[in-house]
Amino acid sequence: MNDHVRRNMPLFPISIVKQLTELSARQIRYYEEHSLIHPARTSGNQRLFSFNDVDRLLEIKSLIERGINISGIKEIFELRAQESSKENPALAPKTEISQKELRRHLKNEVMMAGKHGKPSMIQGQLSRFFN
Repeated sequence: MNDHVRRNMPLFPISIVKQLTELSARQIRYYEEHSLIHPARTSGNQRLFSFNDVDRLLEIKSLIERGINISGIKEIFELRAQESSKENPALAPKTEISQKELRRHLKNEVMMAGKHGKPSMIQGQLSRFFN
C-alpha cells in the first residue's frame, strides 16, 4: 500500500477530527456543504475523514485566520487543482472511469472487505466475478 492510498483512507470520525483541528462539528459540516472537503460515508451515513481531509481542514482554518473568505479559499483550491493537472495529467480529475479501472477497484474492495480475517457477505457475493 503506497502513501497516497494511506493518506486518502477514511479513518477518523468527526469527534477525532474536531480534536485534531480544534474546529466545531458545525464548521466542519459547513466546509463540507461548500465542497471544500469530501469525507467518506459509512453505510450508517457517518462521516469518516482521511489524513488528507484533516490536512485540508487545517489549511482552511489557517486561511480563514488570515482573513480569506470561503470563495477565496475555493478559488485557491481550484487554481491548485488546475496547476497540478497541468504538471501531471494523470492527477487531473476524471469524469468517468473505464470498465477495467472499475473492475480493479471493485476487486480491491472485495479483497479488503470483512473484519478480523472473516469474509463479509459482499465479499462472498462478488468474489465469483474475480477469478
